[in-house]
Amino acid sequence: MYAAVRTYSGPGAKELFDRIEENKKEVKKLIGGVSGFVSYSLIRTEDGGVTVTICKKKKGTDQSIQISKDWVQKNASDLNPSPPQISEGEVTLNID
Repeated sequence: MYAAVRTYSGPGAKELFDRIEENKKEVKKLIGGVSGFVSYSLIRTEDGGVTVTICKKKKGTDQSIQISKDWVQKNASDLNPSPPQISEGEVTLNID
């Protein structure tokens, strides 16, 4: 499995997470449709938030990064959020 972690902070980040939550049905449909989708989490932090997408293969996390970028550009560009810091890699331990 692979994970993509997107960390959003700075001006517009909190409002971006409000916007994502307001559109959760659309976001669920988009992210849930990526290749080998396993899970998606949105985590609020003091200065913005983090999203975590887990897929069976790297192809899925790559796809989720592009979908997220496109969604923010289309639906939240008015907030002028800073681009996220992206960390991605192979999941070596997963405890359910």
